[in-house]
Amino acid sequence: MQRYFILEDEQWSDEAVTIIGDDVHHIYRVMRSQPGDQIICTGRNGATAICAIEAISSNQVTARIMEWVRQDVELPINVTIAQGLPKGDKFELILQKGTELGATSFIPYKAERSIVVWDEKKMRKKQQRFEKIVKEASEQSHRSLIPTIQDSVTLKQLLELSKQYDACIFAYEEEARSSDFQSFATVLKKLQRGMNLIICIGPEGGFSENEAKALTERDFQAVRFGPRILRTETAAIYALASISYHFEELEWDT
Repeated sequence: MQRYFILEDEQWSDEAVTIIGDDVHHIYRVMRSQPGDQIICTGRNGATAICAIEAISSNQVTARIMEWVRQDVELPINVTIAQGLPKGDKFELILQKGTELGATSFIPYKAERSIVVWDEKKMRKKQQRFEKIVKEASEQSHRSLIPTIQDSVTLKQLLELSKQYDACIFAYEEEARSSDFQSFATVLKKLQRGMNLIICIGPEGGFSENEAKALTERDFQAVRFGPRILRTETAAIYALASISYHFEELEWDT
């Protein structure tokens, strides 16, 4: 069944849910659904119900709530990806795959070696595109929540934001080159369910020495993501997949 996020409280009643906007086009035109077809609807707080379509038109769908379901599909820890602004559409890939793999939130930041510049006007336009990407990725992967995307910040602002997290790490390419490295697995073993973790990833050129020093002084732990140097758009995928395996799969294999 296809999942849809219905985030406005007024669209819900005790017995039914009303769907409007772009989701109607998807249900009506793309899926070609008919009355009686079942869909999954998820509210703002993650509450999820199996619903049966009762009425459908080109601008509104009404579905009757058949059954509330409990699902445990979110990562056991809350992971924020702080991503140095990359070139082109790489950030969109990071958002899509990071959402599928369970990220809780994303914070784009301007690094010393970031080539692109997002001005305020450009950011407003991008934000709409970004929010659509994470919503669709959340629906596709049947998540209960849609990740948040914060406004772009400077590294200094990011360091201030990091105070709210239980654990802070940054993927440092120098760790991959060193024989005296700290592995990501070592950090994962210290984490407990329910913790808030922020992972800082550099842009294409990586971190400058000044940035690495600033992060370390703010209690970010430098780690390596394996012995190879990853592209910036690969690092978040590696990290989230590793977290999923450690917390969601490894325990079932022991």
